[in-house]
Amino acid sequence: MTAQVGIVLGSDSDLPLMQDAVKMLDKLGINYEITISSAHRAPDKTAAYARTAEARGLKVIIAAAGLAAHLPGVIAAHTILPVIGVPVKSGALNGVDALYAIVQMPPGIPVASVAINGAKNAAILAAQIIAASDNLVREKLLQLKEDLAREVEARDARLKELGVAEYLAQK
Repeated sequence: MTAQVGIVLGSDSDLPLMQDAVKMLDKLGINYEITISSAHRAPDKTAAYARTAEARGLKVIIAAAGLAAHLPGVIAAHTILPVIGVPVKSGALNGVDALYAIVQMPPGIPVASVAINGAKNAAILAAQIIAASDNLVREKLLQLKEDLAREVEARDARLKELGVAEYLAQK
């Protein structure tokens, strides 16, 4: 099946973090493609990837980037598809610089952002965008939300049963 989400890494060092996005997309049954490209070291490859993304069937692009975090913005400059930036915790500022770079895009070139190292939420946001026109993905997201609510209820019941000290001791 055709990939609906593109995941772009600025470096293979981002792969362990982005595995959270991959796992969530797998759980939701959303096909994806993953590639390593760099806004600085491979600018032509990055631009070509973005320019051809829609024709390949992609609906959303998730781009991980640390430090200056130009990758999501460069991709957004070359496509009309939604781009979600994942700021990577790295460098002297632990990802805050990447977060600021992603959210401070100029008018006309929006990039959505999730939290620093928020790859899982990037995948969920991509799924929510796709769910606007795909009822199967919508149903899977509704199930995910129900599962999250059940987990909270189970934790609350366990806390009430054990009390604070025992709950924390078993955690």
